[in-house]
Parts: sequence; structure tokens; C-alpha cells
Amino acid sequence: MDNIAMKKKGIILTLSGGVCWGISGCFGQYLLQEKGATAEWLVSLRLLIAGLLLLTIGYLHIGKKMNEIFHRKRDFKRLVIFSMLGMLFCQYAYFVAVGCSNAGTATVLQSLSPTIILIFTCLKQLRLPKGYELISIVLALSGIFLLSTHGDIHSMQLTQEVLLWGLLAAIGATFYNVLAAEIMQEYGVYVVVGFGMLFAGIALVLVTRSWKDSIPIDGITLLCLIGVIIIGTAVAFSLYLKGIGMLGAFMGSLLGATEPLTAILVSAIFLNASFHYMDIIGFIMILSTVFLLSISSLREAKKEARKERKAEAEREKQSASSVE
Repeated sequence: MDNIAMKKKGIILTLSGGVCWGISGCFGQYLLQEKGATAEWLVSLRLLIAGLLLLTIGYLHIGKKMNEIFHRKRDFKRLVIFSMLGMLFCQYAYFVAVGCSNAGTATVLQSLSPTIILIFTCLKQLRLPKGYELISIVLALSGIFLLSTHGDIHSMQLTQEVLLWGLLAAIGATFYNVLAAEIMQEYGVYVVVGFGMLFAGIALVLVTRSWKDSIPIDGITLLCLIGVIIIGTAVAFSLYLKGIGMLGAFMGSLLGATEPLTAILVSAIFLNASFHYMDIIGFIMILSTVFLLSISSLREAKKEARKERKAEAEREKQSASSVE
């Protein structure tokens, strides 16, 4: 696959992952606030079942190759770090924030991760942010803010608890973006996400003893669990993390800003939420961000492809000259 095609596929995968997360956040909020589920119970169940599902699919596809990461001590350590600091940290913090407030507020705080990633990337590369990176951050955060608060920061009702857990979710999102991108290309989605979820789920169960919590299971609860576990976890993480493996952590996290957009739409369909004119403005900002990132990413890919063709032509010219 050439660089341009890879960028296009990465954009589609990352956007799809954001959509699935939007669905998950909405269903998760319903379970936490309407059905009395705890974050410990929901997140541990989510991670364990989705992890086992991905591992099963992975073993059916590539068999014993799934175990190769266990034979490389350094990579196995990186997987464990990703599982604890990225997967578990972000998932648990996010749903605690949702339970304390709502999915919109928690998403606003978690979406600070692109800023954290940008700072990390610039420091690592010893460079200043590019113009479109700064514009994209402003558009994404402004759009999410308007969707979640309608422009009134006081409507967020940010308690110290919500602010703490929301910021921790942003830090966790930064970890799983950066750490997953490093090992995803070598081992693939099923290994990294599957084992990452399974280890995180086991750790959470052992620490919190979440099996002691329970909620009544009816048709709506079961539907929400499918949305949270299957669509919002197994599918979402697979698509999203595969996408950032192609695009890079910073661009992937910004394209994931489709999550709140989807959450608003799903809320309207399933929870009878109504749209405000501020929602429309937020939609435009987020879609503008997606458009800007997509175009900028493809332009860079084309520029790199031209440089590669030019370099190849130069090498062929030099080779021909040496033969003569």
C-alpha cells in the first residue's frame, strides 16, 4: 500500500473509531445514571469481554503468532505499560467522569489529549507546532466545547471531582495514543488491543472486586451493554488504534473528535435530546477540523511521494551514468 492510500485508510478507520466511541459514551451514560451501574463494574466487564472477543478473532486469523510478543521482553513490557497507563487509566477515569457529570463534559476534558500530544511531539522533535496543527486544535476543542456547553462554561458544572477525573482521562488518552502507535504496526490490532484490554480488565477486577456489583439485566440494559462492549470497545479501539498507527498519534486523536458529534446524534435518537443552534456551530467546527486534517494529511503524503519519486529518478540517473 502506498503512502497516500495508507493515509486515506487511516483517516477512514480513525473516523469510524470515533463514531463507535460516541455510541459507547451515550450508552455508558445511560447505564451509569439510569440503571445504577458503577464505573468499576461497567469498565471491567467492558474490557474483559471485548478483550476476549478480540483475542479469539486474532487466534482464528493468525494462530500462534499472537504469542510472539510474549517472547520479546521489551515489547511485552511496553504492552503491559500500554494496558495499565493507557487502556485502563483512560477507560476508568473517563467513565467515572461520565458518572459524576455527563458524557459531553467528560469528552470535553478528555479531548485535551491532542494538546498534550502536540506538546510532547514538538518537544520530542524540537520544533514549533505547524499552523494547521494549532488551527485544528482550536477548532476541535471549540467545537466540542460548544456541543457540550452551548457556549456557557457555567453549564458544565465542573466540580473538583469531575475536573480531576476528566484530566486523568486526557492523560490516559495521551498514553494509549502514543504507546499503541509504537507497537501496533509490528504486532497488529488483535495482539495489542486484545491483550491490552484483557490485562486491564483483570487488574481492575482484582483491585476493585467489581464482581460484587450488579444491576438488573433487561432488554434495554443488554442493548446498552452491546453498544458499550462490542461497538464502543472491541470495534472502536480496533479501528481507532489501527488508524493512528497509519496517521500518527496527534492527527489520530484530533480525528477522533467525531466522538462527541456522534454522541449528540445518538442522544437525540435514543434519549430524545433536542438540538440547539450552538450544536450546529459545533458540528461545523468539528467537521471543519476533520476536513482540514484530512486535506493536510493527504497533501503531506503526496509531497512525500513526489520527493520519493524524485529521489528514485535521481538514483536511476546516477546508476545509468556510472554504467556508461
